[in-house]
Amino acid sequence: MKRTILGSLVVGLACSHAWAAELSSGIDAAGIDQQVRAQDDFFRYSQGKWLSGVEIPADRSSWGAFNVAQENVEGQVKSIVEKAEQDRARKAGSDAQKIGDYYASFMDQARRDALGLKPLKPEQARIAALSGKRGIAALVAHLNRIDAGGPLDMSVRQDAKDSTRYVVGVRQSGLGLPNRDYFLSDKDTRLSDIRAKYQQHVEKMLALAGHAQAAQEATQIVALETEIARAHWSAVENRDPVKTYNKLSLGELKALMPGFDWDAYLKGVGVAGKVDSVIVSQPSYLAALDKLIEATPLPVWKAYFEFHMISSFAPYLSQPLVDENFAFRGAVLAGTKENRPLHKRAIAEVNRALGEMVGKAYVKEYFPAERKQQVAEMAQNFVAAFREGIDKLEWMSPETRLQAQAKLAKINVKIGYPDKWRDYAKLIVARNDLVGNVLRSREFAHSFSIGKLGKPVDRTAWSMTPQTVNAYYSPSLNEVVFPAARLQYPLYDAKAEPAVNYGAVGISIGHEISHAFDDKGSQYDGDGNLRNWWTKEDGEQFAARGKMLVAQYNGYSPVAGYQVNGELTLGENIADNAGLIMATRAYKIHMKGQPGPVIDGYTAEQRIFMGMAQARRGKGRDAFLIQQVKSDPHSPSEFRVNGSLKNHPGFYDAFGVKEGDKMYLPPAQRVIFW
Repeated sequence: MKRTILGSLVVGLACSHAWAAELSSGIDAAGIDQQVRAQDDFFRYSQGKWLSGVEIPADRSSWGAFNVAQENVEGQVKSIVEKAEQDRARKAGSDAQKIGDYYASFMDQARRDALGLKPLKPEQARIAALSGKRGIAALVAHLNRIDAGGPLDMSVRQDAKDSTRYVVGVRQSGLGLPNRDYFLSDKDTRLSDIRAKYQQHVEKMLALAGHAQAAQEATQIVALETEIARAHWSAVENRDPVKTYNKLSLGELKALMPGFDWDAYLKGVGVAGKVDSVIVSQPSYLAALDKLIEATPLPVWKAYFEFHMISSFAPYLSQPLVDENFAFRGAVLAGTKENRPLHKRAIAEVNRALGEMVGKAYVKEYFPAERKQQVAEMAQNFVAAFREGIDKLEWMSPETRLQAQAKLAKINVKIGYPDKWRDYAKLIVARNDLVGNVLRSREFAHSFSIGKLGKPVDRTAWSMTPQTVNAYYSPSLNEVVFPAARLQYPLYDAKAEPAVNYGAVGISIGHEISHAFDDKGSQYDGDGNLRNWWTKEDGEQFAARGKMLVAQYNGYSPVAGYQVNGELTLGENIADNAGLIMATRAYKIHMKGQPGPVIDGYTAEQRIFMGMAQARRGKGRDAFLIQQVKSDPHSPSEFRVNGSLKNHPGFYDAFGVKEGDKMYLPPAQRVIFW
């Protein structure tokens, strides 16, 4: 719906910006559904024809603008990988050798079929040799090292209360379904059906592994995981950075879980003698797990460990295991109709194992230097917009405002790629040994992580590769990171007038900066330390706004009978809402007080909103959407768009939204944080 009500004002603006004719609007006009009023459902107005015209690919559980960008990146990485694989002049140990041979090992399905489970015989033998429950700790440590499951997990991360140092963290794990709800929701028929199919899947996997009592073991494994699920903290509880920060001395850790051989575990994961304390995320879970280990027969634990180990490696094994793994993980859990083509799965694995090695080649080939500068300038405007927003907050006291501005001033923005690349010299890759490559790459990643202990925090490191279509905010580093692949079409259009980019990619910049001030990020200071810098009154004001936003999103439902969890998604919803406010404010800073041009009948502010909505276009299968509302902290696309627009005062002005329109919220119900 072009804004014809602007009349002569539109004409005047268009004439005053004749230069804008050289740039496109950046809007996908063909995707707009003019039969839907923008004032009633902006999500479907902005992309209704696209939604009705596009089919989710058979090998996908969802499809949208981000997936299109991912497909583009896959094609680019494919050319890099295939070039390396075909390079017969490559030297042993070179990047080309490792990339090419890893890819070739994955693609050789005939060899994988011939080998069957033979590559995993040593791992199966290790589990079979478990002779007593005291040995469970050492086995779990080994499984952690090779990223192959287990009822608890260890990681090395920054100390949330002292961001200058690394610590060891231990957290709950051990479920074969997305989270505890899938095991404990007895009244939900969909989840009950998934649970039944999960037990069938466990049985089939064990049968393929040669287990004669697969049916009985599957029943026991699901019963065990149900008890593990009862002890798990909920997804909402796990979002609390204060409650999940529990520093225990090694003595306290042993007292909490006395039946578990912590000395063997710490030695097994490689941190013995390097730490005198551990950060435990869910203490009550460890106490419950200790009792569960004692109460559960050893043969059940052995079957459990073997199932999860084999599941972890199933994508790299023979076709029957690949197919059964997909039949449950892809088809049942996500609703996907077909497995992804072999070469795409191979590319994904090479990216996982050799991420920065591939990233270095990707940046050289596909990321123009000028784009980094363009986005850096945009990011500066978003920081300025946030600074302006903090200054204008009426509900915030001068004391808290000063702290907020100090934190904002310390945010580090990283764009494109890291300044230094990870060294993979010690990682051995063999052309005819896929499972060995996977094992070595996982142990390499584990050793890399353990190697951080005792060293200064590396503030140059990235947690995403340049070829990842995503972005993130790190509260402990107080930094926002935008990989090169996030900054490409259709999420960024260098040929478009800036307004649409401020909505499409700018919203991501504003979103990630806003995470520094969402319900979790706001508990960290500018140095990345978990510290309360709010006055009591300001904290209560912020929490009250949070409760209003929770109530709003609790009312949204992507699939009949399944609601968005406003508490689980609160942080992302705050970032969506605040990021959109920042997008319109940052664009005005970019324009230096001048009005933006009208292009294709849309004002600049309208194009910001259109850019945001079309960048977040997407549709998903029911199974995917159910899994999303149960476990994903992001709201479904429809509500990320309409939810944030309903709270944005500028949207009402830009599209003439009035009382009675479905997109209308009374001013008293609109939630604005920053």
